[in-house]
Amino acid sequence: MPKVYVGNLASSVTSRDLLAHFSRAGGALSALAVTDKLSGQCRGFGFVEMEQHSDIAVAFTLLNNSVLNGQKIKIEPDPSAKNGRARERAAE
Repeated sequence: MPKVYVGNLASSVTSRDLLAHFSRAGGALSALAVTDKLSGQCRGFGFVEMEQHSDIAVAFTLLNNSVLNGQKIKIEPDPSAKNGRARERAAE
């Protein structure tokens, strides 16, 4: 499943908030707001798993620079996905 990286999240954002926000664009399957182990607050970034690659384009168009819990969020392709594809090709 394709994922997107979401940056500039407010410290109050939860995974549930992130999933609800991305559900507006459709195709959001799951979300993870990365949290600090000690405080439990969001570390400012997270990931959203989408059903299809086309859902990423829709989410980017509708939600990039949108406001979530008082801050404009930034959406980018999941950087770990690039490394994963490179590893898969190297293994072939």
